[in-house]
Amino acid sequence: HSKLREIPIPKKNGKIRMLKIPTIADRAWQCLVKFALEPAHEATFSAYSYGFRTGRCAQDVQKGVYQQLKGTKKKANILKRIIELDIKKCFDRISHKSIMDSLIAPASTKLGIYRCLKVGVNPNFPEQGTPQGGVISPLLANIALDGIEEIHTSLRYADDMVIFLKPKDNAEEVLSKIKNFLAERGMEINEEKTKLTKSTDGFDFLGWRFRVQQNGKFRSIPSVENFKKLRDKVKAIINNSNYGAKVKAKKLAPIVRGWRNYHSSCDMNDSRNSLWFIRNTANRKFRKEKKVSRYRANELCDKGFPKVKYKQNHHVNVKGTKSPYDGDLVYWSRRNSRLYFGKTSDALKEQNHSCGHCGLKFLEDESVHLHHIDGNHDNWSKLNLIAVHRSCHQQIHWSKSKS
Repeated sequence: HSKLREIPIPKKNGKIRMLKIPTIADRAWQCLVKFALEPAHEATFSAYSYGFRTGRCAQDVQKGVYQQLKGTKKKANILKRIIELDIKKCFDRISHKSIMDSLIAPASTKLGIYRCLKVGVNPNFPEQGTPQGGVISPLLANIALDGIEEIHTSLRYADDMVIFLKPKDNAEEVLSKIKNFLAERGMEINEEKTKLTKSTDGFDFLGWRFRVQQNGKFRSIPSVENFKKLRDKVKAIINNSNYGAKVKAKKLAPIVRGWRNYHSSCDMNDSRNSLWFIRNTANRKFRKEKKVSRYRANELCDKGFPKVKYKQNHHVNVKGTKSPYDGDLVYWSRRNSRLYFGKTSDALKEQNHSCGHCGLKFLEDESVHLHHIDGNHDNWSKLNLIAVHRSCHQQIHWSKSKS
């Protein structure tokens, strides 16, 4: 492996995270190795680990938190506590030995990974750390941390973790076991950031605010910090004098849609999370421009702030330890179809989650496109639409253009 390119990335607390990026050739090698190793390790990973894993997402964690804190008749969830665990410099302190011992790979591949770990290593910690920025680093981190979820009821997303405690559980005892687990792998708990929180006080995790209300009902909404990030992005576009109203709406749409999709399993009824105030501000800004009437401004706001259906806790979790590499094409094609809404969703159900062109199941590595059979993109009739693979969609149009 060649030397790494170091890029400083500012953190929330004002400190700097050094991103170490391998050369293109090394990244290509790491990517190939990742594809080779991932299926074997996916078969052994815990069901409660979600970060940087194929077929799993942050929404699985969100639903997992709900399942742990949802209301019961006796309101036992009110008495639960949560440990918000933070691992100190996780990627920089992972023991090379713990990774190599757990790696399922032939000797030649292990040697390559060992060299990969040694490139750009901190001189003060020569036997620790995996470069942040490496393609294979997240997988290696998951390999090293696998098993920590089994110590106590918990959910892990990469190096972020929440642990759920019942009233009788001893927090110090649980933390002691976790400290021992991490110490064996060269890591330690960040005492400053690790917190013990009551379920009724609420906690932030992965951009959401989770809280159990006094009546025992569970609620999850976008966290304040997450909302502020969105607001700043939207403000930057709305207040940019270089863009016209039409361009602003076009730039806003993917940002707002992405944010709303991410939080589609949240309670988005309140004025803040419905973006009512931000939309009104955009509307006023649009109307200040010449030739933008009130009706035109409303149209642009509809385009810039596209609606996304939401329903609290509607996300369906991955079943147990299932993995896209387990060969269950029917399960994974149906699961991936849930990511789509409206006409696309209807077409997928009609076609039994198979491509309307080639007949194969939809897998995660390729997006679903809607094809208009008669070529008229204004004809949204059910009979005129079929769901196809992206590559199949291209093939259909290429064959038409040739003929």
